[in-house]
Amino acid sequence: MKNIKVIVVDDSALMRKIISDMINSTVDMEVLDSCRNGQDLMTKLSVLKPHVITLDVEMPIMDGLTTLRELKKRNIEIPTIILSSLSQSGTELSMDCLEAGAFDIVSKPSGTISLDIEKVKSELLAKIKLAYGKKINRLEEQTKTQEKPVLEVKRKAYQKLEVKGYIDAVVIGASTGGPKALYTVVTALPEKVGVPIFIVQHMPVGFTKAFADRLNANSDIKVVEAQDKELIQKDVVYIAPAGVHMEVWADNRIHLNSEPSMWGVRPAVDKLFASASKVYESHLLSVVLTGMGKDGAGGTIQVKDKGGITISQDEFTSTIYGMPKATFETGKVDLVCSIEEVPVQIVRILTSTRR
Repeated sequence: MKNIKVIVVDDSALMRKIISDMINSTVDMEVLDSCRNGQDLMTKLSVLKPHVITLDVEMPIMDGLTTLRELKKRNIEIPTIILSSLSQSGTELSMDCLEAGAFDIVSKPSGTISLDIEKVKSELLAKIKLAYGKKINRLEEQTKTQEKPVLEVKRKAYQKLEVKGYIDAVVIGASTGGPKALYTVVTALPEKVGVPIFIVQHMPVGFTKAFADRLNANSDIKVVEAQDKELIQKDVVYIAPAGVHMEVWADNRIHLNSEPSMWGVRPAVDKLFASASKVYESHLLSVVLTGMGKDGAGGTIQVKDKGGITISQDEFTSTIYGMPKATFETGKVDLVCSIEEVPVQIVRILTSTRR
């Protein structure tokens, strides 16, 4: 019997078939049903109980964003993965959907090219499994509330960090759950932090520009999608473009490249952290946020070994406690804190070390 039950929502009959075939082809998940729009989904949810929903954003009658808001209104907690086109309206709506509670984004296959279909399939199935795992973990957490004080003790044990020297740059890495986490962090930063901030967020190609624009529109600090050979400036947040690695070099410029993926991703957090640690050495602050896998753990070791300061998000506020856990287990983390505390600690450290 297949464990993971999915409902596919898309106004295109062809896309419903393509997505359903992807899901049904694996041994541990199946499509319960498919829907033409959000209204159709709401009707079927009165009978069907899926573990995960895949949701198109641009649909007639009830689009993806309206559907997410209706799910929230009805207190229906089902992890929802957005499938979106690379159109301007599609990417912007996808950002709205993430803010409204969507679990993650997958770029729609752009044609019938087998390579593209297989890439989307691999990413979609991986994120469905992650979403299902998060749902199960949430149910387990509700029955193990006695473990929360232990997490609090572990977290608070790292709050007495004494900061010495000064910081010249901040590097941040995130994956699944990262857009919401980064929104919390970046929008809480002041306009003038006195240093550049570099961010790698694992995201489908074509979506990071809309993400950077959304952050910029809602933040006091300037946020941009990084460009190759761009001169690095203080008080600017640079978002790595999806599909390329982002490094900082001693020439005070950003360098983008298409070298092989690390941990199956490009850009990789480790690439950014490693390059920044060589340039800024002990004057670097690194932060690893929510995400699957261990990208960022190796880079954190390099930052700490050069004398920098390292932070990781705590388990309780992480959507996926993979990257922060792997980072924490290196033994090189100075500070563990909730996502709400991350911007507070960044500002505190930058203020206390200002030259």
